[in-house]
Order: sequence, then C-alpha cells, then structure tokens
Amino acid sequence: MASSAESLVFPAIEPYSSGHIPTSSAHRFYYEECGNPSGFPVVVLHGGPGSGCTPTQRRFFDATHYRIVLFDQRGCGRSEPAGCIEDNTTAHLIEDIEQLRCHLDIDRWLVFGGSWGSTLAMAYASTHAERVAGLILRGIFLATRDEINWFLYTVRNFFPEAWNAFVAPIDSDKRNDILAGYHRLVFSNDAATSTAAARSWNAFESAIISLLPFAPSSAPPPPDAAILARARVQLHYLANGCFLEKSPLVERIASLRHIPATIIQGRYDMVCPPCTAHALHTAWPEASFHMVPDAGHAAMEPGIATALILATQNFKQVR
Repeated sequence: MASSAESLVFPAIEPYSSGHIPTSSAHRFYYEECGNPSGFPVVVLHGGPGSGCTPTQRRFFDATHYRIVLFDQRGCGRSEPAGCIEDNTTAHLIEDIEQLRCHLDIDRWLVFGGSWGSTLAMAYASTHAERVAGLILRGIFLATRDEINWFLYTVRNFFPEAWNAFVAPIDSDKRNDILAGYHRLVFSNDAATSTAAARSWNAFESAIISLLPFAPSSAPPPPDAAILARARVQLHYLANGCFLEKSPLVERIASLRHIPATIIQGRYDMVCPPCTAHALHTAWPEASFHMVPDAGHAAMEPGIATALILATQNFKQVR
C-alpha cells in the first residue's frame, strides 16, 4: 500500500524557509515554506489534534505551482513548548493561522486539511472567509460527541483486538469513560505511567487508520517526549469538545458555501466515519464530494492520495 501511494505523489522536496513565530503567550509555533516562492499559496493543517506536519504532506502539491506552507500547531511537532496545553484552544490556533498569513504577507490562500485538520480548516474559514481561496478537506471530523464516541467505543465492533489492547490500561470498572481514564493516565505525575499510556493511546489510531495494513516502517520510532506531547494535546482537545461545542461547525456551513471546496472521504474510514462527510456534503451541496471506495482514513492510501492530487491539480485554476 505505502509503496504504491509513493508513486502517486509528487517528488520529495525540502523547505526553502523555516522558523518559529512567537505568540502572545508562551508558545512559539514552527512553520516552513516549500515549492515556488512566487506560487499560489496553500496552507496545510495537520491532523491529531497533536500530530504535527510531516515531509509527506509537502508532496500532495506541484512544487512548481504552489507556495506550500506547513506549520506545527501549538504543542505539536517542532513547536515549543512541546505538549503544552495552556493557551491552547481552537480559537488560539485560528489566531496563529492568521498571524502566519500576515507574517508571510499572503492575501488569500488555499486551505488544505485532513482529519482534525479538516475541522480546523472549516473553523478558520468560517472566521476568515475573505482570506480563503478554496478548501480541500479529507477524512471529515466535525468534533461532535457522536464522532468521539464512535472512535472510543463503537469502532470496537470492527477492531475488537485493537480495542481490547486500547482499554487494557484502564481499570475495567472505569471503562465507561475511556477519555477520562486516559486523561488521568497521560497527565499522571509518574513519567513511566504517562508515557506508557500515551504510547497505548497513539497505537490505537494507528491500528485502525487504513483499510489494509501498511508495511512496517523502517524509520525509528518517535521519542517518548513526542509520543507524550501528541497524546497530551489530543486528549486536551477531545476532553473539551475541541472547543467547538458552543459554536458547532454544522451551524457554520452556510457561511462557507460560497467557497470552492473539495471533500474527500474513505468509504471504510474507521477513525472518522463516512456518515459525517456525507452529512457535510448534504449541508454543502456546492462542494465537490469524493467517497473513495477502497480506502480508510490514511492520506497515503492510494485512493485517497489520488483524490488529493487530483484536487490540488484542479485548484491550480483558482486564484
């Protein structure tokens, strides 16, 4: 699976510019620019919450046409301090995206986001629609309780072995609230406890992310600090409804319908169930909608990668 998707995306590229931007609080977020410095700007919003941007995400774009901007959200990846949840909400991330746009002297840009990145993309666009030339959204997540409960509970009907391993660190009498159980463990003062719980939390998503298993990676595993930072940020957001419960995304769709958009969803996505993407398209019929018949959630599944490349190629005509 991984090797066939590798042949579909554009060649690997390196940033021509990178740095850290300080915010009004303790956070400094990392950003990088790749591709054509004079090209059509696109900002890539990574998933998680907590994951960080990756070199692969640069490769969904024609580097001769696009000025590709990636950044690590607060507490994620190369941003500092790693795993910090203070002053870390969706509203703060929207402020950071705008700060980044202004820092790079960009008027309008294409916004590209997958999974949690699709959530953040829509939240940003609903706040700053005049700055959004278009949206490419993959693996739709609207941050509703039903979606979170799907991930924590319902998906066990499809992946019982992975789910049993997932809940094993939590006492059996406390598994009615998996989120709270993991929050206690990952935020424990005992380093061994928190790291082991973070590793288990992250492993569950990896076990259900694709329709077919990926070949084992030859890359070294991430350090414990990175594993813990990712889990801390993700649990912080999920425990707080991704800070969107007071203003649900489904109530903001009317403000987005004029923006050119493409929605890409794997038919067998077990992380973000396809019914969410279908509901989004029902509310947003103007958006182009691609239900990939032979894919799960991962961006580097061949069907998803193909659809993403097609979308970025089509958006070359947008300014």
